[in-house]
Amino acid sequence: MTHTCKAILFDLSGVLYDGTRVIPGAPEAVQRARETGLILRFVTNTATKSAATLVVDMRGMGFDVRPDEMFTAPMAAKTYVQQRNLRPYVLVHGAIRDEFSGFDQRDPDCVVLGDARDDLNYANLNRAFQLCHRGAELIGIGMNRYFMDDGGMMLDAGGFIRCIEWAAGVEATIMGKPGAAFFEQVVLSTGVPAGDCLMVGDDAIADVAGAIDAGLQACLVRTGKFQPGDERKVPSEARIIDSIRDL
Repeated sequence: MTHTCKAILFDLSGVLYDGTRVIPGAPEAVQRARETGLILRFVTNTATKSAATLVVDMRGMGFDVRPDEMFTAPMAAKTYVQQRNLRPYVLVHGAIRDEFSGFDQRDPDCVVLGDARDDLNYANLNRAFQLCHRGAELIGIGMNRYFMDDGGMMLDAGGFIRCIEWAAGVEATIMGKPGAAFFEQVVLSTGVPAGDCLMVGDDAIADVAGAIDAGLQACLVRTGKFQPGDERKVPSEARIIDSIRDL
C-alpha cells in the first residue's frame, strides 16, 4: 500500500467465504494481518444471523475472530433506535428478530427494514409504507442490491428499502454499508483515523465506494458478488485484487 494502513475492515460474505465455502487463503490472510499487528474489524450487512452466531460460524470455518471485532448492520440499527428512544415496526429476518424484542413496538414511529426474506410480502411492506407515509422514520439495515450465497446471487433488502422510499416520499437512514454513519461507528472503534483504515469488500458500491466516501481506503476483491465491469464502478484510488489471499 502507498498509504499507512493501521486497521483492516473485512467484509464477510464474498470476501472471506461464500455461503458455507471458505474462500481459499482467507483464514491465513486474516491471521497474517493479525500477526502484523493490524487492528481488525469484521464488517457486514448480514441481517440473517446475530453477531454471536457469526462469530461461532466463522470460528468453525477456521477464522480467528473475536466478539468485540464484529460489527454488523443490525447491531448499528439497534443502537440507533436505542439512542433515539424510538418505537420500531421491525421487518427483519426471524433469526435476529429477538434482538429487537426489548423495544416498545406499540404505535411505531420508525420502520426497521432488513433482509426479512419471505416476510418481505405485500402486507408487511404495505404496513411499512403506511407508517412512513404518516411520518415514521425509515431505517434500512444495509443497502445492498444482492449477495452471493450457496444458491447463487440472492436479492437483498436494498430494493425493498428503495421501494418504500419512493412510494412514501422519504429518505431512509442506512445503518450499514454504504452509510457514512455506519463506517464512522466502525472507525471510531479502531482508535485510528479513517484514512488509516482499509475496507476490503466484494461490493463496488456498498463496500468500496462507500468506504472511500467516508474517508477510508478501500480494496475490491474479484470474488463473491464481483462481476466483470465492477472495476469501473469504484473510485480511481481504490485497489483491486483477485482474492483476499493477495492482500
